[in-house]
Amino acid sequence: MCDLCIMLRKMIPATFILILLIAVQACAQPKLPDTGCKAPSHDAWSTLLRKHVSAEGHVAYADLLKDSTALNAYLKVLASCPPAASWSRNERLAYWINAYNAFTVQFILRHYPVKSIKDIGPKLAIPLVNSVWDVKFFSIAGVSMSLNQIEHDVLRKEFSEPRIHFAIVCASYSCPRLLNTAYTAAEVDNQLTLQAFDFINDPKRNSISKDKLQLSSIFSWFKGDFTANGTLIDFIRKYSKTPFSPKAKVSYLDYDWNLNGH
Repeated sequence: MCDLCIMLRKMIPATFILILLIAVQACAQPKLPDTGCKAPSHDAWSTLLRKHVSAEGHVAYADLLKDSTALNAYLKVLASCPPAASWSRNERLAYWINAYNAFTVQFILRHYPVKSIKDIGPKLAIPLVNSVWDVKFFSIAGVSMSLNQIEHDVLRKEFSEPRIHFAIVCASYSCPRLLNTAYTAAEVDNQLTLQAFDFINDPKRNSISKDKLQLSSIFSWFKGDFTANGTLIDFIRKYSKTPFSPKAKVSYLDYDWNLNGH
């Protein structure tokens, strides 16, 4: 048991029970080995996306299921070659965004048909797992991982890049659209900017007028990410095509967790 867990044993039992799971997770934070491999090509992922994802980001899961061998082969490449110290920031960023999205698609296909990704959790009934995003259903370099670990422990922690919230997709209608091409080191910055403009100006996901901002719940859940260098109003104005008052009233829309399929 790690030092933190031993220290917690000395605390009163009720407190220890309440935070034991958090402590165990902190002690067992996965550390990926540096394999020294070169950044892999994401062309195979692009091919699958162009074939099975519409311009609106709707995924033809039933058809993609027939191409699951190609998807699994691509993910096997990613799993065998985690980011090395020699990789550029953009190589690492593109890798992790693609990994998150491709593993999410694989997760859906493993349980397809399903109406929502959130319906998978009750099916699995894994003890002590808070949500479907905490399920460790894949491994990278032999280390079991979950989607939440990619999002929170890698992307949000290492990159401090709020635009990633418009790139990683949770297989639901209210999520940003799944880009029908892979993210690449050469284009990832432009791709993230385009996704930010696309998401913020999409009337199905945000409603922006002169005096009222009805925003995606993403801006509430991760408000700290969007306000690290200014206010939320400042961030939205940077990408909004609709001018609005600095005193515009902000509210948040309900999230549609239905599967982003067609």
